[in-house]
Amino acid sequence: MSTEPLGDLYDRIVTPYDIRGRFRAELDPGLAYRAGAAFTELTGACAIAVGHDARTSSPPLADAFAQGVLDQGADVVDAGLASTDCLHYVSGHLDIPGAMITAGRAPAPYNGIRLCRAGAVDMDEGTGMALLRRRLRGPRPPLTDRPGSMLPTHVLADYAEHLRALVDLSDIRPLKVVVDAGNGTAGLTAPLVLGHPSIELVPLHFELDGTFPHRGPDLADVRGLREAVRESGADAGLAFDGDGDRLLAMDERGAVVPPAVVIALVAGRELARRPGAAVVHDLVTPTSAIDAIKEAGGIPVRSRVGPAAIKALMAEQDAAFGGAHCGHYYFRDFWYADTGMLAALHLLAELGACGRELSELAARHDRYAGSGAIDVAVPDPPAALQRVVRHFAADGTALDHLDGVTGELADGSWFNVRAPGTGPVVRVNVEAGTVAAMGRLRDRVVGVVLSDGR
Repeated sequence: MSTEPLGDLYDRIVTPYDIRGRFRAELDPGLAYRAGAAFTELTGACAIAVGHDARTSSPPLADAFAQGVLDQGADVVDAGLASTDCLHYVSGHLDIPGAMITAGRAPAPYNGIRLCRAGAVDMDEGTGMALLRRRLRGPRPPLTDRPGSMLPTHVLADYAEHLRALVDLSDIRPLKVVVDAGNGTAGLTAPLVLGHPSIELVPLHFELDGTFPHRGPDLADVRGLREAVRESGADAGLAFDGDGDRLLAMDERGAVVPPAVVIALVAGRELARRPGAAVVHDLVTPTSAIDAIKEAGGIPVRSRVGPAAIKALMAEQDAAFGGAHCGHYYFRDFWYADTGMLAALHLLAELGACGRELSELAARHDRYAGSGAIDVAVPDPPAALQRVVRHFAADGTALDHLDGVTGELADGSWFNVRAPGTGPVVRVNVEAGTVAAMGRLRDRVVGVVLSDGR
């Protein structure tokens, strides 16, 4: 455990979205126990679902968190080894709070705790994480006279059945699909969810190994998937992150299918079931996806970046679907929570229902040039944002401040600059009609961010 003062440690590892730190050095079973007790006290719940990913450090943290819950008199619904969207299924289906022991796509030495309220409603800074941080800094809650009980649950089979009931694969053509589980929990869930007589699954790294020997738990390295797709002559490739909820898709040539394309394809399918419904997208989602939502008769609704913001806005708008630029996909039929597995089912259903290749489907939505996310190191992110505001307001650029600062130029190109809260950086996204125009605007925005303001 860290030797720094506990208050400073809690301020650092209890982020606005989760608890995350290096195992033992920052996050150990003692802290997990306190988090379980504090979360139980905060929610006042009679039962809390607890699951964990395949990291070697996850079982002791899950056991300690669960003990903190039990010692406050609440029951633990034990989801065991599961993906994060499995945990969301339990929370939504049983309408109880949940805790997932995972560091998502962070490297193997890290671990964390993702928390949600009843109904799989994410907690963020304004809806519980700030209160949790304060409770952790305070005295340990007293033990109850009547500890709770451990309640096992058969989450994997029920979760898979729920997802498969939402997508009709009965009439699809035969498909060969390479699935890279990356030694994470998708190795458990992918065969259950994606197994179908018309789908030949080619498994890649399905063996659970919390040290992630073949690629990191993020989706940065997809060389193995690309080689497997090309060598096997597959129709598509799918990769999942360490906790199994984030999806990366690849076409038959081994080219990554941008999340904007997945948003466009899935939104079209969901809008066919719910004509005229809202579809929520974060404000850095490429315009091609927004165009597709409109063309399918949906109402695009713009959100701040982050799962809590997207899910809250979906619930407010009764949205059919929500998409994030980073590859998270949210569904009304999944308690507005994100599940890459359900997005994968939709993608395969769409591909299997037509006679075209996935690259052809993707090409229909390749209309603009985007920079992708660019992290720019700056000593003072708020000051950098103010420089951007002053610079672009001076020439009449339309600006808004939903999340950071977004500017829309007269030619339809746009930029967003925001502070992601991950250190002294700002994140820049730029889009324009051509690669050349995008490059000019990107260089201009980054130049302003790095300038001294004079």
